[in-house]
Amino acid sequence: MRKTLIATAIGASLVLSACGESKAPVAETKAPVAQTKAAAPATAENVLLSKSPLDYEAPQYDKITVSDFLPAFDAGLKQHNEQIQAIIDNSEAPSFDNTIVAMEKSGVILDRTLRAFFQYSGLLSNDAVQKLEADIMPRLTEHSDNIYMNPKLFERVKAIYDAKEQLTDPVDQRLVEHYYTDFVRAGAKLSDADKATLRELNGELSKLSTEFGQNILKSFKDDTILVTDKAQLAGLSDDEIAALADAAKKAGKEGYLITLVNTTRQPILMSLDNRELRQKIWETSANRAKADNGPIVIKEAELRADKAKLLGYATWADYKLADQMAGKPDAVFGILDDLAPKAVAKAKVEAADIQKEIKAEGGDFELKPWDWNYYAEKVRKAKYDLDESQIKPYFEFNTVLNDGLFFAMNKLYGISFKPRPDLPVWEENVKAWEVHDKDGSVIGLFYLDPYARTGKNGGAWMDEIVTQNFLKGQKPVVYNALNIPKPAAGQPTLLTFDEVSTMFHEFGHGIHGLFSQVKYPSLAGTSTARDFVEFPSQANEDWAIDPAVLANYAKHYKTGEPIPAELLKKIRAAASFNQGYNTVEYLGAALLDMEWHSIKPGTEIEDAQAFEAKALAKHGLDYAPIMPRYRSTYFSHAFSGGYNAGYYAYLWTEVFAADSFEHMMEMGGLKQENGDKYREAVLSKGNSQDLMQDYINFRGHKPTVDALLKRRGLVN
Repeated sequence: MRKTLIATAIGASLVLSACGESKAPVAETKAPVAQTKAAAPATAENVLLSKSPLDYEAPQYDKITVSDFLPAFDAGLKQHNEQIQAIIDNSEAPSFDNTIVAMEKSGVILDRTLRAFFQYSGLLSNDAVQKLEADIMPRLTEHSDNIYMNPKLFERVKAIYDAKEQLTDPVDQRLVEHYYTDFVRAGAKLSDADKATLRELNGELSKLSTEFGQNILKSFKDDTILVTDKAQLAGLSDDEIAALADAAKKAGKEGYLITLVNTTRQPILMSLDNRELRQKIWETSANRAKADNGPIVIKEAELRADKAKLLGYATWADYKLADQMAGKPDAVFGILDDLAPKAVAKAKVEAADIQKEIKAEGGDFELKPWDWNYYAEKVRKAKYDLDESQIKPYFEFNTVLNDGLFFAMNKLYGISFKPRPDLPVWEENVKAWEVHDKDGSVIGLFYLDPYARTGKNGGAWMDEIVTQNFLKGQKPVVYNALNIPKPAAGQPTLLTFDEVSTMFHEFGHGIHGLFSQVKYPSLAGTSTARDFVEFPSQANEDWAIDPAVLANYAKHYKTGEPIPAELLKKIRAAASFNQGYNTVEYLGAALLDMEWHSIKPGTEIEDAQAFEAKALAKHGLDYAPIMPRYRSTYFSHAFSGGYNAGYYAYLWTEVFAADSFEHMMEMGGLKQENGDKYREAVLSKGNSQDLMQDYINFRGHKPTVDALLKRRGLVN
């Protein structure tokens, strides 16, 4: 999942947590806050200009139009500039209330507009949205720079920071530290000349990252495979073939249209018998946006290195990790490099089993990346007598959602979900629920956008439409975005187990936002370090395979019969299957991200793919049958999102997730006592206190890697 912090004003944050890709701005514009141009005329119908009258400030999606955004941005920037200037001009001595809290309350229109706009750009993008994004991002970046590099404003912040010990509330102290750190990291201490240079770097990086993301969206539309001979689709079910035919028809084409998912690996490769078609799909996937994004990747990495040097850091990775739990690149490389040889060794054992399967079927070829998942599925069937086609009929979308995810959350936390069909949504397949606590009180709203479509970014993510906070009395409003292939009309949505896990994962981010109990928006919900925010989501995945939960939702979509106990047993037994492959694939991407962002200032890179090859070889991950989960030219986490030098966070937080789940199992598993303790110690705190201490308060000590190694099948 990817998390991108966008501070829409210094004190009004938009947090987006994503486990795949979303359309969020880059970390270089983490506070896209800036200069106002002449305002476009706003109309009374522009609902972005005022607080929504709907419950919990849910947006009026039925009234928002793309043409509303520019006038709303203009009005929002104007309002925010005036508010910030009033803070600067305040003749009273700087205080927590007249400076920090005032900034925390500022920028309401801009905050509302940004949240809605980046929802649209990630979920409903089109030419008009992309053009507006390209136009507005430089203004937002400039606005951010104007605030963070304002010497008079920083003077006030520093005065409060220097006297922070006088504040009696530790959360107030943490908020002051948060602001001061953000100002310094944004260049507040630089000379005027260096500030001017930093502004140029920020502007260029913002432009490049926007282009990168838009090229990915274009790739999703253009990099498709049209099959005209149905016989080539042997291995797919009738429903899957019908869905491909339906996709082709909607695109105005004859035949069967295969579109790509976000990662290098493509789920369809697991089933397709035709090796030539598998190779074509894989190569299309692995070479996406190469021509367009190759130069952008290089330029972004080089500019980030220059920016790091300007801010006093050896590399961009040093800069990015300085305020994360890992602290330094050495800590990240240490854990990744320690795991790499174990993962490769495990993958080679898996590859040997696959090669035997190829030979047994009469194949005389060497295992290639486009063969792995096809033959791994055969090995899995042989080892565990488990066939994906056996499983999917038991994982119907609505049953998984209601009798699986919602059931587990009720058992663990006592919460319940009331459908809100009366609330407007941004697309016809989106659903909304009011989430109630065990005492019947309302926690907030949850939206779910399940299906892939044109104009929607790949992957899966969570976002906070409204961040919980006591300062302004706001309840949380959150959504999850998935990219499940939509079945043909009239057919049920049957999920793979990976898709089931993703649903649980994203709602782990959802409850992190929903359970927040924090005073200040900048510290609330999922506004934590990137190498902590994936912990609640990964921990939530484990409930998908809890025996009591599985037994409640794994029911045949036609008969309603529960999944046979023997098949359930096989699913659990196969949970660690192919983990060598999965781990190598992940490590490849994580180490690529770190290597790109560990280059020294002044480094010149000529070819992105050559850089990739060298980086993988350096870490012993140049294992031909397995490519990184994301290659650089479509690695949106690193080049158009906020996970640059941060993709390691999935593994880092999996240590927390595995350790905590093992602890919950020792304490009785799926029961409210466990959920209440975890909710209070971790999920409710946001970033209002030390994150490691939150974990210790729950677990009793820091996490160890033992449970992770067992979970991934890398130790006996």
